[in-house]
Amino acid sequence: MKKVLILIGSTSDEPVMNDSVRYLEWFGIQADMHVASAHRNPKLATKLTETAKENGYQVIIAAAGMAAALPGVVAAHSSLPVLGVPLEGGLQGGVDALYSIVQMPPGVPVGTLAVGKAGARNAAVLAARIIALNDEAVDAKLEEFKEMGFKL
Repeated sequence: MKKVLILIGSTSDEPVMNDSVRYLEWFGIQADMHVASAHRNPKLATKLTETAKENGYQVIIAAAGMAAALPGVVAAHSSLPVLGVPLEGGLQGGVDALYSIVQMPPGVPVGTLAVGKAGARNAAVLAARIIALNDEAVDAKLEEFKEMGFKL
């Protein structure tokens, strides 16, 4: 089963990240979303991240706003690809979150997407592209997506 773990810092992030879920489901990929703040519940964030691979996940999408520590914490605790989605809510429409996610130290990479809904959608597409490297069905759905003009 193709699976992506989506971690968000707060329930207020759900409306944006539901776009990731919708896109992943269209690609035939199971998406499980959990609230696991790097600040308010770091033990849960760590546990979900450290057990992601053994639980069958192939990619982790981590979304957070403001200080946006969650994607970096996730990347520090997993060897899976981590895709970070900066969310609005802080300075200048999410630029603080964008800078927090993109400025990871060497050896702790986070693939950083655009702020907000565009980033949520692109994180799902990028996760599908990663999974498609070893999955012909997802690869075929990516071709169909391209033919549809990259829109659902």
